[in-house]
Amino acid sequence: QRSLEQILQGGWYLLDLINEILDLAQIESGKQPLSLEPVLLSDIMRECALLIEPLAIKNAISVIFSPIEPNTYVLSDKIRLKQVMINLLSNAIKYNKKGGLVSVDCSRKNETIKISVRDTGVGLDAVQLSHLFEPFNRLGQDAKVEEGTGIGLMVSKKLVELMQGNIGVRSTVNQGSVFWITLNLVQNPTALNEQTQTISSNNDEEKSYQTESEVKALTEESFADKLLYIEDNQANFTLVEEMIALKADIALQGAADGAQGLKMASAWQPHVILLDINLPDMTGYAVLKALAKNPATAHIPVIAISANAMQADRQKGIEAGFFRYLTKPIKLIELMDAIAFAFKYTKINQTNND
Repeated sequence: QRSLEQILQGGWYLLDLINEILDLAQIESGKQPLSLEPVLLSDIMRECALLIEPLAIKNAISVIFSPIEPNTYVLSDKIRLKQVMINLLSNAIKYNKKGGLVSVDCSRKNETIKISVRDTGVGLDAVQLSHLFEPFNRLGQDAKVEEGTGIGLMVSKKLVELMQGNIGVRSTVNQGSVFWITLNLVQNPTALNEQTQTISSNNDEEKSYQTESEVKALTEESFADKLLYIEDNQANFTLVEEMIALKADIALQGAADGAQGLKMASAWQPHVILLDINLPDMTGYAVLKALAKNPATAHIPVIAISANAMQADRQKGIEAGFFRYLTKPIKLIELMDAIAFAFKYTKINQTNND
């Protein structure tokens, strides 16, 4: 199971990396969209440790992460910060000495935090340091078998700056290097998460979404969870069906197009709807609008599942009134968490109406 988790997480990282290469022109022009928000630093480090472990074992390198103060939040884009850290860590491992050490330390200074990645590798001289952040410059490493494009550090520098931070390096030949980034600290957002969130629905009426604490406070009671998935791709439906099969208390039905989905939603009255955006007969947005106009279905939370994964697509989906906006390929944990919270939201509304 642990190996499978590493393979899956590594695959998701590669997907993110490919997307970053495709977005390189946007990064260079300063048009790369980022979603800056409070990110729990310990979560990022834990995920990075899992992702980097296979490479460290392969290269016989020890990697040590120093403890981080609890509830340390930084202002960043979670995916982009992880990409930067993976780049620094993979470089520290690949260009280290066999049997070497990589250590990661965090230190606070006023309202910022400094994350340092130190290695015991061959180090860099002054000339190499002067060309360090140039694209496609691997600093003489081409003769080695280590894979890489030479764009990682340049992209990392751009991303850190877009996250309102800085990146730097110190190095000594034959002694190793230390790469560091600084980011702004932010307050623990728990208090904000405890507040009721209000978003606009498609019929321009406002729905009050209860907090996590209110959801957890609900007493357990009999509640037959019904889930409708409107999706024309049979492979995608089968995948979700297999995921849902792990939860015996969820009844799943499928519809292959928008018109069929609207009929089933009205007649079957599911508690949550999963909705593909690109359907053969109409768009997911048209289906969402029709659901909102029908009094029999307007109350049902709708979760979008789409291959349109740009930040602008996500923003458009949330503004249109989707309860959540998930992207393909589908992530099991993310999907199940969204479905679970949508069911709880429905249960709260049913309890309040009763």
